[in-house]
Amino acid sequence: MNKAQSNRFRSLFFALLLIASSGSWQCSARAGTLKEIQQRRKLIVAVKDNLPLFGFRDSTGNLQGLEIDIARKLATEIVDNPEFVRLIPVVNQDRLKVAIEGNVDLTIARVTITPTRSRVVDFSRYYYLDGTGIITNQAKIAKNSDLIGKKVAVLNNSTTIATLKYILPQAKLVGVNSYQEAKELLATDKVVAIAADRSLLIGWSKTDPKYHLFPNKLSTEALGIVIPKGLQYDPLRQLVDRSIDRWQTEGWLQQRIQYWGLK
Repeated sequence: MNKAQSNRFRSLFFALLLIASSGSWQCSARAGTLKEIQQRRKLIVAVKDNLPLFGFRDSTGNLQGLEIDIARKLATEIVDNPEFVRLIPVVNQDRLKVAIEGNVDLTIARVTITPTRSRVVDFSRYYYLDGTGIITNQAKIAKNSDLIGKKVAVLNNSTTIATLKYILPQAKLVGVNSYQEAKELLATDKVVAIAADRSLLIGWSKTDPKYHLFPNKLSTEALGIVIPKGLQYDPLRQLVDRSIDRWQTEGWLQQRIQYWGLK
């Protein structure tokens, strides 16, 4: 074997080694059936790490929130230990993707149950009822009728737009590309209010006293746990549903919702 052939052989060897290593890592992080999760003694869950009250990092960097509590509680149900859970933070656009591609066992990341999403993933029964809310920094804006003819910021392409057009047809909607942009418009009086998921706005109102939240939701949306689609995952989905039912009956779920101020 000459030097050129030797170099090609060495390159091929390391390439194959890299593929094999990558494949074994993916296999270890693949979605598991209920039996497989119990055998591996680790529940893998996609969560949020930047959503106050649901999934966020505290001052020490630890993940906290209602959905983190739920993930740890499910680890107790499935593998008898709340610490036997691997929490993987994901951005919004990847919440379904990681479940569809089998990179996690479950996604608990403020995902609304919809018919469209139910075509590609399965959902547990709901664990929290969210909906559209309104927040403002102006004392004279306190109820829906105060928004007639006024400008309200809303995320572009969000389902909130349809809700506002139905409930508040006389409000003037101002599309924004981010919540930060919406906050800036509100701070400079270019809008009088912001419409968004009420759970998100509750977090704002608790961390910044200048915001006050309208008391009522404009719509109701159910949040569910995402489970990969397939008959092999049915036992896992059934266990999750039974757990949520029992938590509601025993009052644990309501207690955690109240603890995080999401009531």
